Amino acid sequence: MLFIGVCAVAQKFTTHSVKEGETLEGIAKQYKVSELGILNYNKEVKKGQAIKANTILVIPLVGDANKSEVKQKTEVGVNALLDKLQGSESEVGKVEPVGFISHRTRRKETLYGIAKRYDVTEDDIKRFNRELYSVQLKRGMTLKIPKYRKVKEAENVHEEGNYEVYKVQPKETRWSIAHKFGITLDSLLVLNPDLSKTTDHLANGQELLVPKLVKGEIKNQKTQLYTSYTVPPKQTFYSLEKKFGLSSEELIKLNPEIKERGGLKEGMVLQIPVKTANSGVVNTENFNFYEVKPKQTEFSLTRKLGITYRELLDLNPDLKDGLKAGMVLKLPKNQTGNFDVKNALILDKINLIDSINPLFKPKLLFLLPFRFDRLNLNETESVTNAIKKRKDVRYSLGLYSGALMAIDSVAKLGISVDVKTYDTELSMDRTRTILQQENLNGVSAIFGPLEPVSLKEVALQAANYNIPVIAPLTEGSDLSLSNVFFAMPSKKVMRDRLLTYVSDIRTDQKIIVIADSKNKSTEAVLLKQFPGASTVTLKEDRTLDINKISALLSQTSDNYIFLETDQATVVHHAASLLNSLVSNKKNIKLLTTDKNAAFDNEVVSYSHMSNLRFTYPSASRRVSSNSFTKAYSARFGAEPDEYAIRGFDIAYDLLLKIAYKNNLIDASKLIGGTEYIGNKFNYTKNFTSGYFNDAVYILEFQNMEVVELKE
Repeated sequence: MLFIGVCAVAQKFTTHSVKEGETLEGIAKQYKVSELGILNYNKEVKKGQAIKANTILVIPLVGDANKSEVKQKTEVGVNALLDKLQGSESEVGKVEPVGFISHRTRRKETLYGIAKRYDVTEDDIKRFNRELYSVQLKRGMTLKIPKYRKVKEAENVHEEGNYEVYKVQPKETRWSIAHKFGITLDSLLVLNPDLSKTTDHLANGQELLVPKLVKGEIKNQKTQLYTSYTVPPKQTFYSLEKKFGLSSEELIKLNPEIKERGGLKEGMVLQIPVKTANSGVVNTENFNFYEVKPKQTEFSLTRKLGITYRELLDLNPDLKDGLKAGMVLKLPKNQTGNFDVKNALILDKINLIDSINPLFKPKLLFLLPFRFDRLNLNETESVTNAIKKRKDVRYSLGLYSGALMAIDSVAKLGISVDVKTYDTELSMDRTRTILQQENLNGVSAIFGPLEPVSLKEVALQAANYNIPVIAPLTEGSDLSLSNVFFAMPSKKVMRDRLLTYVSDIRTDQKIIVIADSKNKSTEAVLLKQFPGASTVTLKEDRTLDINKISALLSQTSDNYIFLETDQATVVHHAASLLNSLVSNKKNIKLLTTDKNAAFDNEVVSYSHMSNLRFTYPSASRRVSSNSFTKAYSARFGAEPDEYAIRGFDIAYDLLLKIAYKNNLIDASKLIGGTEYIGNKFNYTKNFTSGYFNDAVYILEFQNMEVVELKE
């Protein structure tokens, strides 16, 4: 028996699909194993609780299930025997140590603590320090601590006939896979010992060993699942009803002992039915996920997540065993509350200004095409004209001047920023020369360049130092630039956001699509999004047939007309014609998924667009006079343009994030959406292509003003 207590034996398993009415005791007898043996490999199954029908249990094969139990009982028996012997010379059958460690006891040390420190039992220490049987441990004693040879456990061996290899699908989690095959998370880890113990990550296509399913055995599940609840002091039927949604009559019917004992008593264990949510497949398409933080309570959690405890329990049956830090809870996709959502993960809202660390000192490198090589700074007039004519110069000066305002703002918060600025001169050779001369070690982030070719070169070089690169005006790249933050939302993201907005607010509105020949792909997307929508084709002279348009308009509901073109004349003509058709009986709203320069052309009537409540997605919003515009004007002598505002917002956002975590990439994993003067950011990581901003405004012309529509 002593030998059995320290042996490691190869373990074999089979599986058992629980049938309605079966008990743990009956299953243990069927396989000639102990209940403890089954519980050891199915830790989410609790002794004394009913087992849900169709649950698949991992069963250790005959002769093996009892070994862990025998080991536990043997160790207890040996320890008890040693206590009785108290120094007897009989040491037959004991496992001998391979050596000893000398330990001198310190003040307040305990035998338990010493045993834990050296990974031995208290009785092991007493065995080689006999005086401890008769005297208490005290300071200054020199103890002999035994060292034992560690026995490596053999790997688990599984019977192939009962298992199959399953490939992980996109967005699947450990929980969803265990749920799909009717086993517990503990069982999944037993079957796949190579799974990481420190992360829940599963790779797309990763192969897992799972039980073979009998056709239909998981789907037809009608058995009621119950959880246990221990009554705390001063518990009332009213508070139980609020907590679990059960009346006093229902509770007494389920727990007759309440009546027998004359009411609720402290310590009474009640049986509570668990309502199983009809959740379907568990993935990021159906649910958001939240990791429980240390010291969170039921009250604080339900208040934050905007959901009742009973609703949480329905979705997360593991909560029946209590709230524990590190638990990952699932929530409905449309759940709202005091949180941000990023990649289906619920993030606690963080006030960046209150979270910065003044000890962090960001180091920024600006690479922008100021084109000083083409400007004669001694001639003010020529410089002014060059700025007006050259977009690259205007963009660079706007972005940089706004960024300087951001640096001043964080300096007032106690954050010192080290800045280096270079003129790339819109030249790849110049950019390469700068990178060769500049020491990139310690750089927190690189702002720019603007031109895509130079951006790729800088991103590839910066990746060697794990430096993030900020692309202020670029929405994406044809290369995989995993360290680039694309601050400009893509046209596709803006289009999709508008379509989602319209779908959410639409009731019976008529949808009409007008698209020129260059925008037929957008027309196809709109028709797919809104089945039954009508289309109007432009005539050869790029005008519309007023009779055809008028015939399509509804007189009983609003008309939503999408205009997709990059021709200013088309916008001018369509807006004028539609404005003439607006009446008490015909209400028209004009929309576009891509508000390009054609819609801002001087030939387009602002009044017509306002009457048509022109609506569109935008990367930024208009800014009225505020403290920033006043401070900018005082410093630079002019009102900030959209690029100056964008430069401020981008730089302020990245500086606050770096001052929070000293690492932009790490901070972006923890922080959801942020919004400043005229821009907002919510960077979503694409594993190979970088970080993309999917924060978009929906704007509308109203009464000769542009206003933001709340989604």
